[in-house]
Amino acid sequence: MLDIENVMDEKRKVHNGVFSELPLGSIKPKGWLKDQLIIQAEGMTGKLEEYWDDVGPNSGWKGGSGESWERGPYYLDGLVPLAYLLEYEELINKVKPWIEWTLSSQLPSGQFGPKSNDDWWSRMVMLKVLIQYEEATGDSRIVPFMKKYFEYQKSKINSQPLKEWGEARGGENILCIQWLYQKIKEDWLLTLADIIAKQTIDWSSIYSNFPFWRYQTRFDHRVHVVNVAMSLKYPAVHYFLTGSEKDRTASRKGIESLMLYHGQVNGMFSGDEWLAGTHPSQGVELCAVVEYMYSLETLARIFGSGYFADILEKVAFNALPATISPDWHGHQYDQQANQVLCTQARRNWTLNGDESNMFGLEPNFGCCTANMHQGWPKFTARLWMKTKDNGLAVISYAPCQIQTEVGSGEQVSIKVETQYPFEQAVKITLNTSRSVLFPIKLRIPEWCTSSNITINSTSKCSTADPDGYVTITREWKNGDQILIEFPMQFSLVHRGDNAVGIQRGPLLYALKVEEHWRKRSGNDMFPNQEVVPKSPWNYGLILDEQLENSFQLLTEAVGKQPFSQSSPIRAIAKARRIPQWQLEKNSAGTLPISPVVSHEPEEDIMLIPYGAARLRIAEFPVIENRS
Repeated sequence: MLDIENVMDEKRKVHNGVFSELPLGSIKPKGWLKDQLIIQAEGMTGKLEEYWDDVGPNSGWKGGSGESWERGPYYLDGLVPLAYLLEYEELINKVKPWIEWTLSSQLPSGQFGPKSNDDWWSRMVMLKVLIQYEEATGDSRIVPFMKKYFEYQKSKINSQPLKEWGEARGGENILCIQWLYQKIKEDWLLTLADIIAKQTIDWSSIYSNFPFWRYQTRFDHRVHVVNVAMSLKYPAVHYFLTGSEKDRTASRKGIESLMLYHGQVNGMFSGDEWLAGTHPSQGVELCAVVEYMYSLETLARIFGSGYFADILEKVAFNALPATISPDWHGHQYDQQANQVLCTQARRNWTLNGDESNMFGLEPNFGCCTANMHQGWPKFTARLWMKTKDNGLAVISYAPCQIQTEVGSGEQVSIKVETQYPFEQAVKITLNTSRSVLFPIKLRIPEWCTSSNITINSTSKCSTADPDGYVTITREWKNGDQILIEFPMQFSLVHRGDNAVGIQRGPLLYALKVEEHWRKRSGNDMFPNQEVVPKSPWNYGLILDEQLENSFQLLTEAVGKQPFSQSSPIRAIAKARRIPQWQLEKNSAGTLPISPVVSHEPEEDIMLIPYGAARLRIAEFPVIENRS
């Protein structure tokens, strides 16, 4: 549990995180995760500048007269970590002109960026970019640049206070101030952070007593889904300054309220621009997915709780890949949990346009085209974190290689070999030049009822503490191995109208609907495409009293793109069609209340991971058992 007294900064009562992030580049992706980053580099992230003017040569963030607000910084927020995680010279060379122009743009006052834009918000994003760049390269210019800018901001912030997007997203500004404070320990930065906090929407109060429990019908920054996804880390970031119980508990209360009133089976909350309720045909904006992931990573760091890491895995392994084409040549603005048509047509969005669930270069607003790139790279960079006692903690399991210091400064290299989440085994191998004493905290996922941990073939206790971790402190030697088994069983996720989702481990399962992709417009590299079904979708599940008997699991080797219809893991289930369940407003209609009587013949249906299905049913009615 969080021990406040042990996480205090001695210079001022500043409440630091339970964990701390490793610098960008300390964790390198391997296996299927590296393949995701490579596909991303070969697709939209690596080629966007050549095909989209908003981040092209004329961008205001390169000194041009083009788009000069958030889109360049958004793009770099994913491009920078991708380039340095893969160590691709071509991508690094794409990054450098943006960074060099930004650094050279700083005025004697400390202000920087396009002169046509004096908005605080877009600079918050660019500061996050510069932080990642500094960690990856050690560029000595970044710290003085940021210090000078924050001096400027402190001199102007009262006469030019946060407004609109900046007022909603001031937590991002505070996060950057905190990063610099940890570098230079100057108290005026905390004074600035206090001012920013006072000018930011009071998200801690909103999430402590959540008022927005209906489908929203008008714009308000407090119900805009991306603002919400970003702001869920604000109470924790504010806790850095206050140490208050209200700030400590507000993020979790907010998540619980959002999932109660707007939750989707994929781990997200709805928002087809504004919060939109729990109906599985409402949309979830891609920007919200990647920003929620970053918020969860931050919450896991600050509070050291596996609760946030559990949600992070669910979103990363399901909602993120589901809303981007397998080749990364198109993305959706909105995804639907029950998504049976991706076409240009009117739907029940709160605001978004008719093309919002098509796959393409810029379906609806271009913010997601710019911002989608941070999801996998930032997830990779935060798989493991540092503990206060110079050990390491696993936030999420995925194949990777970690190089860092532990104990009293000894170098250690750690290899994580696994096909998780597609398989249940994880092997962790340590390499060190000499024996070193330090703790490793192994996260036990909340869904796992009985894990098995062995070290060099000797079993260890696998009972998790209240935060979801098993801590193993020992003198680690070169070649030591940790083997973990997380037995995965099918379980039901109960939804409205007695519908169910199907989960096994961290993966959700959805009906595999045969897909027909057809180009509607755009260029050959990043076409705007509709996806229509070639097979039925209106099925209800037949469930056995022994749930495991309801599914036949099929597995094969994990290939380069497991998040596609040829997924390496599938399940066969029994089902009947429900003729009365039809389209409404060009989406899967409201589910009939389960149990449902169907006289249609029993059929075998194929379930695949949610993230592998671009057309799908993920919330199923249940067929009445008349036996």
